[in-house]
Amino acid sequence: MVSGHAYPWDVLGDPGFLDRAPRRVTLAAAYHSTRAATPMHPAHRIVDARWAALYRPVREQAWKGQELRPLPPTWVSSPDAFGDAARLLKRAGHEVSAWIVLTHNTRLGTLRPDVAVINAFGEIYPYALCPAHAEVRDHAATLAAEAVLDLDLDGVSLEACGQLGVNHLGHHEKTDGAFSPETARLLSICCCTACRRAWTAEGLDPAAVVAELRAGNPSGLPTLLAIRHRHTDLLRAQVLAAVRPLPVTLHAHPDPWATGPSPGLTPTAAADVDALLVPCWPLGSDELVRAAAEHGKPVDAYVTLLHPMEPGAVRPHVQALTAAGATRLSLYHLGLAPAWRQELFTALD
Repeated sequence: MVSGHAYPWDVLGDPGFLDRAPRRVTLAAAYHSTRAATPMHPAHRIVDARWAALYRPVREQAWKGQELRPLPPTWVSSPDAFGDAARLLKRAGHEVSAWIVLTHNTRLGTLRPDVAVINAFGEIYPYALCPAHAEVRDHAATLAAEAVLDLDLDGVSLEACGQLGVNHLGHHEKTDGAFSPETARLLSICCCTACRRAWTAEGLDPAAVVAELRAGNPSGLPTLLAIRHRHTDLLRAQVLAAVRPLPVTLHAHPDPWATGPSPGLTPTAAADVDALLVPCWPLGSDELVRAAAEHGKPVDAYVTLLHPMEPGAVRPHVQALTAAGATRLSLYHLGLAPAWRQELFTALD
């Protein structure tokens, strides 16, 4: 089974999209800021989505009392860009899943640094909202509920349903390769006020934990991970309650310490959802698929068909992932692909 990812602006205003797309489309309903190419669109070539946005109407009654709320996107003409695009796709016979990004929001993290992830050196990651805060969990649940409201959808794909960490593909990022995996893991441990309160409740001394993290020799890692997982489970439970009974695919990583768009699986995460989407962009991602398959749920291999993936490498790559246990493929990204890459999407369908 194959699904192609897309943004609402890829669909709206381009009648040819409906013919190019595979039968299943995973369409962004709530997405972080991005500058996106649109090489196939008849009306534009670049879309500058300047902040994380909900591509549905931002209803006051839904967000009343919440300071953490989305702004409507000014770079699309429709107040319901996702709904309009989803309805177009459904009328043309496509299946549509809502792609919802939950805790990746630089605008809100900048507005409210007190609910963003903070490392042991006191440095704030404004792009990362920390699930330890009830406000963040409430925001994510409302975002998910509003994304799917009153639409005929076939599923939900949850990205960043957990904590982001030090690694971030931001504007002019200058951190790539600077930290070993072990150091990146420590720099991704959140030390915000809510996390520190949770440490204290578990008998840890926050000052001592921070000092050990800064020195690179923490002693309480199992407890810190258990606390992160507990907050992730609380976040996921609220979001799932908001989108059920739709089938849910969870962006996840078999490494329990992983942070980012595909957070590490908690002990109960796989049992709560219908499928696991594993990041398989690099060649040789077979082991990730095998590890995810051990949780007993269908595994969705997330594969890019864009640069630097060579077209000739795509089929051997997906064959290896399928042999490792992937039962589905999520292909990135329909709207970003130039004409000479478009056939790859339908060739794998």
